[in-house]
Amino acid sequence: MVAADRPAPDGPASIGRPAADSPAAAAAGPAPADGPSAAGPRAPGGPYVRGHPVAQVAPAEGFAADDLTAHDLPDAARILILHAARADAPTVVRLYAHGTGAERRAVLRALPHLGLSAGPDAVPLVEDALRTNDTRLVAAAVGPYAARHLSPHSWRQAVLKCLFTGVPLTAVADWERRAHGDGELGRMLGDYARERTAAGRPVPGDLDRVLAVTQALPDASGAPHAPCAPRALTREES
Repeated sequence: MVAADRPAPDGPASIGRPAADSPAAAAAGPAPADGPSAAGPRAPGGPYVRGHPVAQVAPAEGFAADDLTAHDLPDAARILILHAARADAPTVVRLYAHGTGAERRAVLRALPHLGLSAGPDAVPLVEDALRTNDTRLVAAAVGPYAARHLSPHSWRQAVLKCLFTGVPLTAVADWERRAHGDGELGRMLGDYARERTAAGRPVPGDLDRVLAVTQALPDASGAPHAPCAPRALTREES
């Protein structure tokens, strides 16, 4: 569906943009300026202040515009436009396929705030982003939508991808709930740690945190509890 195993550029899209009067064009935001000097995405109207048009768009549930930093503004504008346009699955798929790296990132971050968040229609977009080496796309892909809809195998691979590429564990939404007592994830993490150690490479610090959670097991009543002495792999183990 979408080209994989490559980071998407932040320059103008190489595929034609949707028609100017279509919902997709409204969701994509302003078209880039003509010529090769066109820069990446811009926040409409300059810096964010209270009362700015971006803040006046009704935000999606759980999306607090007032908490955004300046670095987040281009994504915020796109997310709010997608929400206001009530973008459906075909629209977000088209925007992702034709978008720049920044536009793809905004689509991924918008998924939990759109009507399609209740279904798995956008899972192929998440899986495509996880196949790239663009850490910004990877971090955007492991948000609340992925936590809800990725299969156990795909979610485990996503956690490993974050550890491998240096995406912080804080970017992985709801990771403690999904990792809790997941013995298969624990096995994969242990194998990965041993491979890194054997190769003389450092083990990511976040790995121990996830591994400890995977070792939490339910007791006889079915209530989860942590083992008495959870132990993560040491750097000397191989």
